[in-house]
Amino acid sequence: MKKNPELTLTAIAADLKKHRTDALVLAVRKTSDGPELLSSPLSAQDSEALESSFRALGVTGKADEVLRLPSLESTDAEVLVVAGVGSLDGRDDDEALRRAAGSVTRQVTGFERVTFAFPAETVSAAVAIAQGAALGAYSFESYRSEAQRAKTADEKVLREVVVATGAATDKALKPALQETAAIVRHVHHVRDLVNTPANDLYPETFAAHAKEAGSSLPVTVEVYDDARLAKEGFGGLLGVGRGSARPPRLVKVSYNPRGKHQHVAIVGKGITFDTGGISLKPALNMDQMKSDMAGAATALHAVLALAELKAPVRATAWLCLAENMPSGNATRPGDVITMFGGKTVEVLNTDAEGRLVMADGLAVASLEEPDVLLDIATLTGAQLVALGRRTAGIMGDPTVRDGLFHTAEAVGEIAWPMPLPEELRSSIASQVADLANIGERNGGMMTAAVFLEEFVGEARGSKIPWAHIDIAGPSYNDAAPYGYTGKNGTGALLRTLVEYARNLGSKN
Repeated sequence: MKKNPELTLTAIAADLKKHRTDALVLAVRKTSDGPELLSSPLSAQDSEALESSFRALGVTGKADEVLRLPSLESTDAEVLVVAGVGSLDGRDDDEALRRAAGSVTRQVTGFERVTFAFPAETVSAAVAIAQGAALGAYSFESYRSEAQRAKTADEKVLREVVVATGAATDKALKPALQETAAIVRHVHHVRDLVNTPANDLYPETFAAHAKEAGSSLPVTVEVYDDARLAKEGFGGLLGVGRGSARPPRLVKVSYNPRGKHQHVAIVGKGITFDTGGISLKPALNMDQMKSDMAGAATALHAVLALAELKAPVRATAWLCLAENMPSGNATRPGDVITMFGGKTVEVLNTDAEGRLVMADGLAVASLEEPDVLLDIATLTGAQLVALGRRTAGIMGDPTVRDGLFHTAEAVGEIAWPMPLPEELRSSIASQVADLANIGERNGGMMTAAVFLEEFVGEARGSKIPWAHIDIAGPSYNDAAPYGYTGKNGTGALLRTLVEYARNLGSKN
């Protein structure tokens, strides 16, 4: 399904006898006795005939299994699609349905209207199905040639996702679908930014995107150019960006609804391309370093989503934007830089640059004394070693860390709480400066977080509640697609940040 359409998400009653649709999607559960057809709106005869064909068709009901079939007489649909939903064992059924719906829209193309006849008796299940389908419908076609686009110009594009549900008459469902449509749009915007090549997306153009994206929403966007960064002492951003012909930027995006509200600040790493600087990376897979700005993209669109949803919470994004390049002007290993706020850092490895720009962002964000300070970054390769491609690491204040973890579980994203061992602090001691930018290799994800914690300020006499989210693996999928997650940019953890901030706002 081609370039991200404006999808309509709707719900109807589960009786589909007179429902006209291009594709009707049925759920198949995997059981020890074989595949089982669930919640079928087909006639008993057609349901039995379909289920009896599963063995011959190789249908098992496992997750990500999608099969397109001819329609049957008892439905007014052009085609049938059967989708595996796994075991549906009651532990995480909403996410299983979300993933299965996304698998369908990711794999099956050429339809304008798709109807899901999944088991959906609750508002949460119906929303999960609609959300998964909308997330799976993403594609990125901006860089196809006109000739290539013309080849698929006549192909129908998905315009409407319909969920057949027993909760169709629940008054809470329609606004919930409208909200999830807005959140999915912002996930797609994050994916677009991550997928945009660095020759087009660099600090100046990223800042311009932030201004344009916020122009129709109740936010203010303030851009710190390199002259202001130098005047105010943002040594981390300047130190990382000095090797590039494209100077760094710091972008502040503020959503401040009327009234007194809890304030969450989100600092995002925005390295628009990371060569490693003088500590040059290997050539293999360096092209993927266009994704090293995923944290900033996520922070930006989390705040914009909160503004669009009119959430009762004050939210500020700080986008730390720089391009890390080697040149005669680049920062060298052994150089000492002075960060915003005055701390000095010995740069032992210029490829540990993300923590330098984030340190500036955390220090300046702390001046506003937010109630909660978060940062999100594609920070360490050690995150992949510790937690793999799909699981984000969360570190920091235990209350904030665990709140983010449980929020991620609730919205169907994968994250895991990690500690901040005290013994790692000594490994970032420097012989010549306040800190070194690298420390012990073992537990490197946590060592980086220990470094960042040094730049979290105080409010009302105590350290600001803070958590760090490392999305190095989850933000960019270079492996096989799965569920509603395709190749390349994923938009991971945006939904978690939005829901966490909304929950924080509800405590006002």
